[in-house]
Amino acid sequence: MRGLLQFTMDLFEGLGNEFAPAKPSEPRGKKVRKKAAPPAVPQPPVADARQGWAGDAGPAQPAVPLRDTLALASFVHPQATREAVLGSARVAYEFKRGKRKTIGFVVGAEGLSVRAPRWVTLRDVDAAIQEKSGWILRKLLETQQRHARVEATRIDWKDGAEFPFMGETVVIRLDPKHGFASVGGTLDASDDGAGPRTLRLAVAQNAEASQIRDAAQAWLVRQARRLFIERLDHFAPRLGVRWQKLSLSNAATRWGSASADGSIRLNWRLIHFRLPVIDYVVAHELAHLRVMDHSQRFWDTVESVVPDYDLLRQQLKDEAVPRWS
Repeated sequence: MRGLLQFTMDLFEGLGNEFAPAKPSEPRGKKVRKKAAPPAVPQPPVADARQGWAGDAGPAQPAVPLRDTLALASFVHPQATREAVLGSARVAYEFKRGKRKTIGFVVGAEGLSVRAPRWVTLRDVDAAIQEKSGWILRKLLETQQRHARVEATRIDWKDGAEFPFMGETVVIRLDPKHGFASVGGTLDASDDGAGPRTLRLAVAQNAEASQIRDAAQAWLVRQARRLFIERLDHFAPRLGVRWQKLSLSNAATRWGSASADGSIRLNWRLIHFRLPVIDYVVAHELAHLRVMDHSQRFWDTVESVVPDYDLLRQQLKDEAVPRWS
């Protein structure tokens, strides 16, 4: 059965784990309003099931056992057209065929999506899902838990709202008496040196939540660009590369990307994390200017400037950033 699969996974935090494959079992998927097609002769090639940084195949992580919470679990993709019973969990998933050579799985915020070549039978698709049922359930559960953590970080945009800035808590204070020139706000030190810092924004006390949010975001984006340029200039000479252009993104599923022409794209929301985590992402993208894949040579390159990259990579995956909408 492993000769049937190639899995492509792309989660919302960008970084994930690799899990040991489950033992194959009898297919139990069922079609919604359509009968299975007759068996086809061709078979898709073998590949590992990995989840990572937008396709990154990083070092494997140990599998974690499924909990009893899956006993009555139900995972339903909003565009589901097929479903399967995996253990005691019902998984309704989006299914599409296309011009591809392998079966692909995507576990995202909405649920499970499955892509298959036009010639692969539905029976083989169902069997593939059953074979990797343990991996799929773990990823669905992780995604569900991550979504709950993100929801818990939703910010109530008003005077006194809090959010993390470079790993430290910042409290918003509306200060319409000051224009703060072109910067839109200023960050004060904490009163006792230990408590949260205060971000004073030039916003009226009766401003709408969206206005406060936009002002805070504009300030954070400026801080992010300044810091990213500083860290790019720090790591580029150490890696023996030269970056040409920095763009900021607001992507939901990717923290950064790099192009062979020296263009670097970083998510401004990284500014919520501690500096070591930011440095890992910066070094990761600069390393791609030397190695444009996720081979062992690439990870060795990252490790040469960020020795504890694996720990920081896991923190980037585990820590929930504030929900801005």
